[in-house]
Amino acid sequence: ADEINRTPPKTQAAMLQTMQEYEVSVGAKTHPLPLPFHVFATQNPIDMEGTYPLPEAQLDRFFFKLTVGFPQEDDLMQILTRTTAGEQAGLSKIADGPIISAMGDLARQVPVATHVTNYVARLILATHPEN
Repeated sequence: ADEINRTPPKTQAAMLQTMQEYEVSVGAKTHPLPLPFHVFATQNPIDMEGTYPLPEAQLDRFFFKLTVGFPQEDDLMQILTRTTAGEQAGLSKIADGPIISAMGDLARQVPVATHVTNYVARLILATHPEN
């Protein structure tokens, strides 16, 4: 979802339906989404015209937020060069949905020692802004 904090309520409702129910409705027809899927959304700075803060109920559904600052001059030059050159970046598929799901299943089978999970829990609590 591009510019989620500028989208109308219907668009936001569709995105939330996707995230919660793993399906999306178009008109009277509902389409289940193939697993796995990910929802990506961009958000404009609140001080831009026509934007507003997202409700906490929407923010809670995202796994993480990545803040991207404005690029420096060298980075801008690379962006300009890459987007104005006639050359396309070469991409190749390395995994599909079933492979990604199988990797997740395999990762859940790896035993984790209790002292490691305790450490992870303490680390999360220590880096949480409210603690």
